Amino acid sequence: MLQPAPRDDVVRTRISAVGDIMLDGTARPYLQRYGYDHPFVQVRSLFAESDLVIGNLEGPLTTASVPLVEKKFLFRSPAQPVAAALARAGIGAVSLANNHALDYGFIGLRDTIAALRGAGIEFFGAGETLHAARAPAIVDTGRVKIGMLGYSNTFPQEFWADEFRGGTAFGHEEQVRADVLDLARGVDVVVVSFHWGREGSTELRPYQPLLARAAIDAGADLVIGHHPHVLQEIERYRDGVILYSLGNFAFGSFSARATVGAIAHVEFVDGKFAELALQPLNVDNFSVYFQPRPLAAQQALETFDHLRILSLSSGTLLHWRGGEIVHSAVATPALSSSTE
Repeated sequence: MLQPAPRDDVVRTRISAVGDIMLDGTARPYLQRYGYDHPFVQVRSLFAESDLVIGNLEGPLTTASVPLVEKKFLFRSPAQPVAAALARAGIGAVSLANNHALDYGFIGLRDTIAALRGAGIEFFGAGETLHAARAPAIVDTGRVKIGMLGYSNTFPQEFWADEFRGGTAFGHEEQVRADVLDLARGVDVVVVSFHWGREGSTELRPYQPLLARAAIDAGADLVIGHHPHVLQEIERYRDGVILYSLGNFAFGSFSARATVGAIAHVEFVDGKFAELALQPLNVDNFSVYFQPRPLAAQQALETFDHLRILSLSSGTLLHWRGGEIVHSAVATPALSSSTE
């Protein structure tokens, strides 16, 4: 029996996602000395084949000096140098839905938005009204339209937008469903970003799978999570994939817990999920000094084993392929250990 000839009009799209980006804190002296391109030197080439790179930008790009609320950690970075460095690194869109976006109030948020616009970087998840915070960012690659929404389920509550003022979009299930359903009508791929969970923990909070699955039920293709600063499990749900936490990417603090992150490369064919390839990263700033890089082979295999076991709780099978942790739309057997 003759097999159908391969189509020559297949539309392939690669979206890459990274975790938390914060270019301040204890990294400030290093960045002032070496420049704001320093964090991206070892990873920039990893985005060469990506149609779009998405990150989570924590901390406003501003010189504002009055905090919206007093809190333990307050971050801010110089607007133009950081926005330009993000653009040169290949990052095309960022979520602002997080617990640092309004550290320096609405002046800081406005400065951040202006700097991102000036650098040609799309943003989503926060705004000066609730409507603006819930509005999507849409990137047209010329072959596909990618729509992005962002929500923060982290405190302080004063950052959350409501009917009276702007801020970050809170992830109310009903609003997430409505926003995704509306966006899915006009784009080819829907990405939803959540700032959620417990810092330093691999254990999911009950609302994380609830919101993630609700987003996919409404039409999302990819859910990206961050805030825990460590990797959490991967779940294949219906026709989508959920990355509960990608850990840190370029985060300006020293931490004994937040030492491994990942870059997720997600392939879509004709707008449908085809494959996830996760590249483990060394983000241990005691050794890389705020310049993330691919993990050494043995550590990468240990990360695979760790994620493989976590992800089995949802029945999601991962396998190891030449330095990457992979899950495909076509089922593949999971390796029982990193030595197989």
